Amino acid sequence: MEFSKFIKTREAEGKEKHVPTITMDKGHKSGMDIVRVVVGHEVAHPNTPEHHIEWIELYGVKKDNEQVMALGRAAWAPVYSNPNVRFQINGIADFKSFVALAYCNIHGIWMNSLEAQ
Repeated sequence: MEFSKFIKTREAEGKEKHVPTITMDKGHKSGMDIVRVVVGHEVAHPNTPEHHIEWIELYGVKKDNEQVMALGRAAWAPVYSNPNVRFQINGIADFKSFVALAYCNIHGIWMNSLEAQ
């Protein structure tokens, strides 16, 4: 089976919000910007030991050669922390898009992407 069959997108969204929301903000230093990824932005995702988001990963697709680069990963413990992360990206102008993956311990891997500004 292909790994891509395990990844769910907005079309598969159910009652809870699993799809990661990606936003971009200007950083305080020149050339360094912020990519923020949140699960449960509109409707809170459960955050219990039985049902929670375990991790978020961020990937960037480079403009010049479409190379996919792993930019970061964040993991959480249930109850005491929330799936909300800010990645500081150096040379953000090098990327044409960003892809975020989020893992729910019950409902699997969810994906979203954002074209860079």
